Amino acid sequence: MLLAISDLHVSHATNRAIVDSFRPATPDDWLLLAGDIAEQESDFTWVISTLSQRFAQVVWTPGNHELWCTPKDQLKLPGVPRYEHLVNICRQHNVLTPEDEFRHYRRGNGTTVTIAPIFTLYDYSFRNEADYTAEQAIERARRCGVISSDEFFLKTYPHRNIVDWCRERIHYTEKRLNAIPEGEDIVLISHFPLTRKPLESLRNREFSIWCGSEKTHPWASRTGVRLVVYGHLHLPDLDYIHDVAHLEVSLGYPREWQAHGRKSYLVPLDGLLEHTNEYHPSSMLIRG
Repeated sequence: MLLAISDLHVSHATNRAIVDSFRPATPDDWLLLAGDIAEQESDFTWVISTLSQRFAQVVWTPGNHELWCTPKDQLKLPGVPRYEHLVNICRQHNVLTPEDEFRHYRRGNGTTVTIAPIFTLYDYSFRNEADYTAEQAIERARRCGVISSDEFFLKTYPHRNIVDWCRERIHYTEKRLNAIPEGEDIVLISHFPLTRKPLESLRNREFSIWCGSEKTHPWASRTGVRLVVYGHLHLPDLDYIHDVAHLEVSLGYPREWQAHGRKSYLVPLDGLLEHTNEYHPSSMLIRG
């Protein structure tokens, strides 16, 4: 079985307990982690170590929270060095990252699908057309009472800013995706949504500027892409955009999943790949 989840935020004790309860249904189960596991290296390592021992294969792509450098941070690594350090932790536990060769997951019918974790960040291009610059969009959001903590904690060294780092990641990812042979089915795993459409569900639409890039939009409709898995919005949902399933798989903060009376968490993907299950957020499964 192919399973997915994002936004574990295990610094919260109840979320950590949920993650500790995850178990595969079969020895061959894969688990996709779409970012925001934790801010602290110790919590991140615990999740990677624990889940990699249980599942046949774990795949991770970072969110924004793994990249934070807060005043209490013990790691003291900013930007690219921090990301590379987390990649090395994953490799020590045989967890695949956006820096590793794409692997193939074998489905129940004997065919395979390419699992492609991607890491692209955001460039403020998901902004209101009336906003002429990224700076104006940030100021507009601030005046509306919305600001991302990334503006304080997400360092971009050695890049000048998040836009430059995002540009570099998009260029790198584009080359990797173009190298996938024609005819292969593809699952894209990204922390950030690849298109603007899921952002219509945000309560505060001004937050959209911290949610991705317009430049990733074509990837979702490229030949072979069957499913896009993402998180970040804390709004588990399924939408079809140009016949491609876009699935938000976040756990979120305790106040969020508790408010929805949620009792299941890991999202099964095999049915979506085969077009055999009708997914709704309430159908998500926990393996425990």
